[in-house]
Amino acid sequence: MEQVDCVVVGAGVIGLAVAREMALQGRETILLEREAAFGTISSARNSEVIHAGIYYIKDSLKAQLCVEGNRLLYEYCRSHQVATHAYGKLIVASNDSQIDDLRAILYKAQNNSVPEMKMLSGEQARALEPELRCEAALLSSTTGVVDSHGYMLSLLGGFEDAGGMVAYQSPLLSAKPIGKNAEGGFELEIGGADGMHIQTKLLINCAGLSAPAIARCIEGLPKEKIPKAYFAKGNYFSLSGKSPFSHLIYPIPEPGGLGVHLTLDMGGQAKFGPDVQWLEIETEGQIDYSVDVRRGEGFYAAVRTYWPGLKDGALQADYSGVRAKIVAPNTPAGDFCFDGPQQHQLHGLYNLYGFESPGLTSSLAIAKYLESLLKESL
Repeated sequence: MEQVDCVVVGAGVIGLAVAREMALQGRETILLEREAAFGTISSARNSEVIHAGIYYIKDSLKAQLCVEGNRLLYEYCRSHQVATHAYGKLIVASNDSQIDDLRAILYKAQNNSVPEMKMLSGEQARALEPELRCEAALLSSTTGVVDSHGYMLSLLGGFEDAGGMVAYQSPLLSAKPIGKNAEGGFELEIGGADGMHIQTKLLINCAGLSAPAIARCIEGLPKEKIPKAYFAKGNYFSLSGKSPFSHLIYPIPEPGGLGVHLTLDMGGQAKFGPDVQWLEIETEGQIDYSVDVRRGEGFYAAVRTYWPGLKDGALQADYSGVRAKIVAPNTPAGDFCFDGPQQHQLHGLYNLYGFESPGLTSSLAIAKYLESLLKESL
């Protein structure tokens, strides 16, 4: 039976970053992906925004890893010829009653050591964006967008250059601990056309939406240690015609998300979203990614709070994505969860739960943080 140092499950952006880091550290690593290509699920269904780390609770993993990940991602993309565009972001108070909310967001950003944040008056914001309606705004200069496919392709190349191997259409069916508390590693049963059994010292679950389901395939992992998966769908509508804005435009956040905001792609085309649509489903396989055009009515109302010039018929249903949440609706947002041996007593097993936004921005920092956890456990 083949034996390797590390197996990473899930070839989304976080799985790719983690697998690359494991291979760069000299570990013989296999990356398992159930689909026929990398990055085809959540990593292909997002806004591609490079977040600054503004909204998160002080000292949370999201705050720490987003701020660090923002810096690392821009540096990586510069050195690896991956396209980014630092458009900058305006968070807007559309009326006087939201100005205190804006000040609270600035306070959070300062506590998180987010660089290049500036409070603007309504007049100053409109000088930047004449079509904008607002009473005040926050300018985040380090917010931008990245060519996420190009970034993932680069991570994959780095992983393979470091000796890593990707196995597509190879779902993990089961993992059996070897020895007491998996001190000898894990024996894995892997599906696919050929199927195979391998042994690994490290097993890292980066399966995103399916991370809790993958965890249930691991023998000896207490079921009470596996969080319930919740699915929050975000729908996007694209703008027909040229965007009147040169910055990303965000309203005050709403429960479950950041509100219906305007983002720009690498070519400057505008899209709006995501909204928050909680799905009453049990598994990822039940997700319907189609966008209900009727939700556009709510988009028009939300967008016109900061862009009253949006014309009827200008929005087209585009695409959707689903956030990998481990907290229920109407509860405070959850943090990134690295569920390791200290939590479940199985050596060499790390389950990454709840890695929604800002996962893309934080991906390189997540990989480095996980490596630090591994070194601490040795």
